Amino acid sequence: MKEAQRMEHSERYLEILKYVKEGVYFVDTSRTITFWNDWAENITGFSAPEVIGRHCYANILNHIDEKGTHLCIGGCPLHRTMEDGQERTASVFLHHKDGNRVAVNVRTFPVYEKGTCLGAVELFSQEKPVPQLAGDLITIEDLRVLAMTDQLTGLGNRRFIESALLEKLTQLKEFKTGFGVAMVDIDHFKTVNDTYGHDIGDLALQTISRSLENALGSDDRIGRWGGEEFLVLINSEEAASIVQTIERMRILVEHSSVKRGTLDRVCTVSIGAVLVQRPMEKETIIQAADQLMYQSKQKGRNQTHFATLP
Repeated sequence: MKEAQRMEHSERYLEILKYVKEGVYFVDTSRTITFWNDWAENITGFSAPEVIGRHCYANILNHIDEKGTHLCIGGCPLHRTMEDGQERTASVFLHHKDGNRVAVNVRTFPVYEKGTCLGAVELFSQEKPVPQLAGDLITIEDLRVLAMTDQLTGLGNRRFIESALLEKLTQLKEFKTGFGVAMVDIDHFKTVNDTYGHDIGDLALQTISRSLENALGSDDRIGRWGGEEFLVLINSEEAASIVQTIERMRILVEHSSVKRGTLDRVCTVSIGAVLVQRPMEKETIIQAADQLMYQSKQKGRNQTHFATLP
């Protein structure tokens, strides 16, 4: 009787967890996934039938840190939690089913029954969830957002990022707060279009856009500058912090992939960035970042170059 009640309670808890607005999955001691809730699918793109019964390290989420270290091999928080029974938190980048990288906050907990470890549970949530319009009503603010949005990638468009740059320059003049500007260009993008067609080229732009955006802080800004180029505003006056951000962008793109059918192609980006510490023309800033980006191209691509503007 007690066993039947316990099973009933367990099923009820799992039913509740299925609809929690946070990714939840369980693994047993062999790291086989035994439960996968709806919000885990929402964040990762993988449905429960695609992952349940598979090992969590078997080319599914492929967690990496901001340095590109593959955590599923030697640094998995979930595995370590099962080993020592300690709860853990971490900020990682998981691999979405579509190929891009997603920034998530992870919490892991051991699961015990009568003193025996049965496995562990991981809860994960997006650091920057995608905003959604409430209902079907379109407001003036919605129209303003649409006018400043690149329809292919969902990022800000050129009008948006130029406006944001001018705002940064105004703040610099008034408050002496420096900031970083980075120009990002997809490597060999023409080859992707010529080889696979413009549909795959569009998919590459969308995949890379999501990875770039997920590499940034909440106060940073990114916009599609045109074609395969992106302009990024980094909310920091520290050179080391700007360098860290552009390297994180490069690494996350390098560990993403463009997926469709049997195609699974890795793309890379070349980045040039500058630290702006005094008021100047926006054209001067963009040209300087652009020149550094071309240095990254000339040095072999998939590189970053940085300089502090005089």
